[in-house]
Amino acid sequence: MNSLASVGMKAIAPQLKTYPIVERFHSLQGEGTWTGMSAFFIRLAGCDVHCPWCDQKESWNSNLYPQQSIKTLTDAAKAANPAMVVITGGEPLIHDLFPLTKGLKQLGLRVHLETSGAYPLTGEFDWITLSPKPFKVPHETVYSQVNELKVIIANEADLNWAEKQEKKVPSQTIKYLQPEWNSPESKSLIFDYILSNPQWRMSLQIHKFLGVR
Repeated sequence: MNSLASVGMKAIAPQLKTYPIVERFHSLQGEGTWTGMSAFFIRLAGCDVHCPWCDQKESWNSNLYPQQSIKTLTDAAKAANPAMVVITGGEPLIHDLFPLTKGLKQLGLRVHLETSGAYPLTGEFDWITLSPKPFKVPHETVYSQVNELKVIIANEADLNWAEKQEKKVPSQTIKYLQPEWNSPESKSLIFDYILSNPQWRMSLQIHKFLGVR
């Protein structure tokens, strides 16, 4: 192979990389700082955190989902013309996200990550939302990169977990407590806690109230 062809192959190769995709769709961001804004979601398959109340358990086994190329994913994201692209899961950091985020960035797209932080950070992001879980604690290197901390609250013990996580993120990180959808007591727990701890905010999943993805 001549040198020109070799360079061409190197340019094409990243576009051929694939990821197991549960779904990709255009909707509104339903929670956190960017609530209500146009977002294109790329939901990657694969997760070993296994939260008992997870509402995406179908995403845990990556072998159940088709592989999609970076070009397929980036073309779809660009065509949607969203305010941001949100890479989520599953646990997206199981995968090397550098090739995917590079492809999105080259198209001028803003890229967000939603992660439990269970694996070291890969990829280039404009915004990182960390939702740490006690079932598989975050990799220590992730904390310093976090823009938004979102802790799911089902009971009193989760508030203690949130306090420990708060100490690990930068001081300017926006901090949210989010009710566990199926826990009747979680909303009142968060309400009362925030009244005494004003550095926290409540995050509600508006997409569930709206009945959309």
